[in-house]
Amino acid sequence: MRSIPPALQARLDAGVTTLARCHVLRRRDGVTMGFTDHDRDLVVDGVTCLAGTGLDASEATARLGLQVDGGEFSGALADESLTEDDLAAGRWDAAEVKVFLVDWSEPHLFALLAAGTVGEVRREGFAFAAELRSPSDRLNQESGRLYTATCGADIGDARCRVDLDALAVKGTGHVAALAGTAVFSADGLGGFADGWFTGGRLVFSGGANAGLAAEVKIHRADSGDVMLTLWQAMPYPIAPGDTFTVTAGCDKRFATCRDRFANAENFRGFPHIPGNDFVVRYAVQGEAGHDGGSLAG
Repeated sequence: MRSIPPALQARLDAGVTTLARCHVLRRRDGVTMGFTDHDRDLVVDGVTCLAGTGLDASEATARLGLQVDGGEFSGALADESLTEDDLAAGRWDAAEVKVFLVDWSEPHLFALLAAGTVGEVRREGFAFAAELRSPSDRLNQESGRLYTATCGADIGDARCRVDLDALAVKGTGHVAALAGTAVFSADGLGGFADGWFTGGRLVFSGGANAGLAAEVKIHRADSGDVMLTLWQAMPYPIAPGDTFTVTAGCDKRFATCRDRFANAENFRGFPHIPGNDFVVRYAVQGEAGHDGGSLAG
């Protein structure tokens, strides 16, 4: 049940019009910003909500049951608020959002209208529009363990336990030359076998994308030349000389876990579980071990 302060409820009952909406966004790295559709800044719940951003909220939906509710808010990109660089870098992805109804004449009177996370963000020129996903969206996310032949852990996490800081699984280098938007040759990785970093994580430590990360799609090491292909283009152009750190990838197969990382005891899959081909097989006369005959025969 929504909690409304008695003083604010009295203003609502009286039909006053001194009301505004405020959005408070908190990124996963702890950065917090507030925005309001009022014509001056308001301090709500200890956060200064900026005016003049052109912020506007669309109609929000709310349903009974476990269906996912949602809405959308939009505004202008500005250096002192949401910047285009931050949005392009994904720094606001999955940020927490709280929407407040505020009496702008007495900002300490407010009520929480909705809470959720930032979903899809669209940019058009100097404006943005962001999807607001309600907490029920988490019910759509996979949880728990599945019986699969491949590993359910991510390399380097608490269940996998591979040390990604070990020199054997991590490399540092720099961009030597570009072969495409997300394809480049690299120096400094000559000691690693072909495919070692396929599926790994690359973090730029220098250049325009410093601090940003991407997944490696293909790692090729042929005749001394090392080529890296990323799954997607970086927010800013990659340039020769950009430095990076890249960690080994894992295809989540038992053989890879055992042979590449010597980590078989922490494998979080079921490599011997029968697959679909076993389920649909049928007895064939003359086929050893599967001809319908007695095993003792």
